[in-house]
Amino acid sequence: MLTNKETSKRSIVLLIIGIIFISTTLRAPLTSVGPIISYIRDGLEISNLLVGFITTIPLLAFAIVSPFVPKIARRYGMEMTLFLAILLLAVGIVIRSLGNPFLLLGGTALIGVAISFGNVLLPSFIKLKFPLQVGLMTGVFTVSMNLSAGIGAGISYPIANGTSYGWQGALGVWAILAIIACIIWFPQIKKKQIVIASSTTNAIKAKSILKSPLTWTITLCMGLQSLIFYTTAAWIPDILQTQGMDAEKSGWMLSVLQFAQLPLTFLIPILAGRLKDQRILVLLFTVFYLIGFIGMLYGDISLTLLWMIALGIGGGSSFGLVMMLFSLRSRTSVEATDLSGVAQSGGYLLAAVGPVFFGFIHDETSSWYTPMILFIVTVVLLFFAGMHAGRDRFVSEEVL
Repeated sequence: MLTNKETSKRSIVLLIIGIIFISTTLRAPLTSVGPIISYIRDGLEISNLLVGFITTIPLLAFAIVSPFVPKIARRYGMEMTLFLAILLLAVGIVIRSLGNPFLLLGGTALIGVAISFGNVLLPSFIKLKFPLQVGLMTGVFTVSMNLSAGIGAGISYPIANGTSYGWQGALGVWAILAIIACIIWFPQIKKKQIVIASSTTNAIKAKSILKSPLTWTITLCMGLQSLIFYTTAAWIPDILQTQGMDAEKSGWMLSVLQFAQLPLTFLIPILAGRLKDQRILVLLFTVFYLIGFIGMLYGDISLTLLWMIALGIGGGSSFGLVMMLFSLRSRTSVEATDLSGVAQSGGYLLAAVGPVFFGFIHDETSSWYTPMILFIVTVVLLFFAGMHAGRDRFVSEEVL
């Protein structure tokens, strides 16, 4: 018979495993689309414009849904809300894979809505359940997301091209992971629900958060680093091909960029949690971003591997730090949830503009030179926003 101590340890282990599995469902359904976009287009006989919406719809869903997530979680509890979100994700993945243009777009919208809940709630859930290990658990959360993102991008093409399941199987396989995550998470909803009710003494309302300049610099950080991530994911292979690299190798370079992020997405949250002031970390990711983008613009094509690793280090560092800012700049899980909802809503709205705008500039100039300069400008803006957000203070201090 298990002792209370053993039962407690077992519950913690199951909770951590549940967080890991939910984290893995938040990116792979998105990154699995890019490598097989031509199969989807040809299989459904749809236009490039319609195909473009497959990558844009989730970002718009993040922007629209994120502000409503805290209110829903307050009503139903974090555990139940996360369970229902992952269940909705599984449904969306299945609908998207049925081989109909309208179901493709509808399922993609459901996927975006479902992932919005995980994006907003997991950072604050970690702050609440692991107050003394926020950095470590945030690192586990971010690594799980980015590892699954890289795997999703890597295996979707072999499934679509090398099996009888085609592109529908390559997209639909991620429903299995979502269902497993639901099963593993199910014991959590049987426990006492964590309802993040507002408190006048320990939390500030979301409307008050909007009055804080810090909220908006964190939102800008979220948006600019996301813009860089999704725009590079969309256009880096094409940029490298115009520089003379073949299509297969350019795809591998994108994979290198994705996997180079992993160590820093784990380490940066831990370092950020131990530092009172995170501005040194802002300087770190800025330097690596600039090395990568300036190297791509003016450097030797033979050193592309180096430029991709630098961009991966910059991306992993900036993402890991921004995810920690939700906890570091809030006093309670309530504040963290509200701040996360606001920052992710505005941030993903900005990020949704990136791939389309950069592609438009390329079409207008018939060159990737100007878009590459815009990447560098984006990094500089991210630096200034990060330096403001990196100072040791709380959003509540600026509005009370």
